[in-house]
Amino acid sequence: MARKIGFVTGASRGIGRAACLALARRGYDLVLTARTLREGEGVARSSSVHSEREVPVAGSLESTAAAIGELGARALPLRLDLLDRTGIDAALDAALGEWGSIDLLLNNGIYQGPGLMDLFLDVPVDVMETIFLANVFNQTHLTQRVVRHMLGRGGGTVINMTSGSGQMDPPGPVGQGGWGFAYAASKAAFHRMVGILHVEHGKQGLRAFNVDPGYTPTDTMRALSGGDSDLDAHWAGAPPEATGEVIGWLASDPAADDWLGKMVLSQRLCRKLGLLPGWPPASA
Repeated sequence: MARKIGFVTGASRGIGRAACLALARRGYDLVLTARTLREGEGVARSSSVHSEREVPVAGSLESTAAAIGELGARALPLRLDLLDRTGIDAALDAALGEWGSIDLLLNNGIYQGPGLMDLFLDVPVDVMETIFLANVFNQTHLTQRVVRHMLGRGGGTVINMTSGSGQMDPPGPVGQGGWGFAYAASKAAFHRMVGILHVEHGKQGLRAFNVDPGYTPTDTMRALSGGDSDLDAHWAGAPPEATGEVIGWLASDPAADDWLGKMVLSQRLCRKLGLLPGWPPASA
């Protein structure tokens, strides 16, 4: 059988990389997109307007592609910045020109930079507009193009990474286990897409899911914090592979249709289905 094609944003590290590997093991070839093409180019930017700090971070599209190749799947690495709509179109055109189809879209990438972890009164409106450009408007543009393509071929799968920050109040302010308003508001807006896609196009073969990964410490977060985060004291975490395996399951198992149009709590589902051997640890 022909392998399916997945288009993944934020594929250079973290949950995006883990999801790509899980999809490759389940019969997908992957179009990998992110800002970091080559190892050594990765930079994590401070998430506060009060700091201009940048630190190097491991991970790249090339390293993800190499790991996918070791699994016997194909990978097409393409640089993509969610703030650049022209670049988004170029990546889509290149993917379709190279492989001709997209069967799955994983909207995993987000804006990385100032404003995400700032108090309400500290976020300039123009910074908030930038966050919404990447997290809502340009991801809507990307998804519209891919969904039109999918509907023309009889269907496909859209998986959006959502966040509990857009659905509930934090236990404290930023720095005390909480998150910034601008980030939470953008994720709340983005969260609404899947339910709309399901009611408008579910009967045309479009499968759509929201995935909430819960607290997932990533290389980027650890690089910026220098180790532990204030979030560690408030939230139980999981490795990126837990959500990666859930994404692979949603993309490939018919039983996942029970979750169409809904939000999947990936840590809970991963634990229930035993998708990641060794996690959670026996003592957890």
